Amino acid sequence: PFSDVGKSDYFYQPILWAYENGITSGVDATHFGPNDTCTRGQIVTFLWRTAGKPEPNMKQCPFTDVAKSDYFYQPILWAYENGITSGVDATHFGPNQTCTRAQIVTFLYRMYN
Repeated sequence: PFSDVGKSDYFYQPILWAYENGITSGVDATHFGPNDTCTRGQIVTFLWRTAGKPEPNMKQCPFTDVAKSDYFYQPILWAYENGITSGVDATHFGPNQTCTRAQIVTFLYRMYN
């Protein structure tokens, strides 16, 4: 569904899988942005969607930079309460900060271990 993802690209099948399973969408209707960076909020949302969008038990977010109206609000609550991630400090999650490869691998490890 994306003009910037070709069938010969190594990431073609993973992107198609993620798109078809509602884990992610494009940056617009016709572009995925395969070389764009991701934010901490986006990555946690991908993980939450992969887990089936479980309802977090927490109702109060400990982070002042995450609002109830943010698309990543429930994913961050879920990831925090399940020990997948914490904030960049005690009161900030940093949802718009670039997510490093090390952070992503750590999130995955904590999610599956």
